[in-house]
Amino acid sequence: MNKDAIIIVSGLPRSGTSMMMSMLVAGGMEALVDNIRTADEDNPKGYFELEKVKELSKDTSWVADATGKVVKVISALLKQLPADHLYKVVFMRRNMQEILASQRQMLIRRGEPTDTIPDEKMAALFNKHLRDIFAWLEQQSNFDVIYIDYNETLINPQPSIRRINEFFGGSLDEEKMTDAIDRALHRQKR
Repeated sequence: MNKDAIIIVSGLPRSGTSMMMSMLVAGGMEALVDNIRTADEDNPKGYFELEKVKELSKDTSWVADATGKVVKVISALLKQLPADHLYKVVFMRRNMQEILASQRQMLIRRGEPTDTIPDEKMAALFNKHLRDIFAWLEQQSNFDVIYIDYNETLINPQPSIRRINEFFGGSLDEEKMTDAIDRALHRQKR
């Protein structure tokens, strides 16, 4: 595994990034997390987040401490990462209707409004963002990216896990990564 790179798990919110963080930690990686955001009904196994990530536009001093570790950075913040580091990114993809349904359910549980932006408009915004970020990632020489489909990983995890392990040099424990997948948490199915 490249100890000089910062390992990033990214994707849209509700795209399976917490599941991937759990898999990578189970496989043997060290996560950079602060456990401020604790497990809840929406993510019973935890969020695997570092609050400082949300402040990337103001403070990147912590990024050097992430070298050799895995940290979750939602796709909207990837461009804020400093250009003077190497990044290996596992980018999660998920069925858009499932992402929207999962987000809606999370808002309902929090007592927040779910009708401020119609699903069609939100899907269009998310899809435009994904096209933009994929094009941007292609242009970054310091980013090495693997795209993993959440739905396919749940149905048949071995091909995805094998690809991820190869991406990181073959030192991950694939059996433990498989055991970290909890299909019962796939509640918004399309």
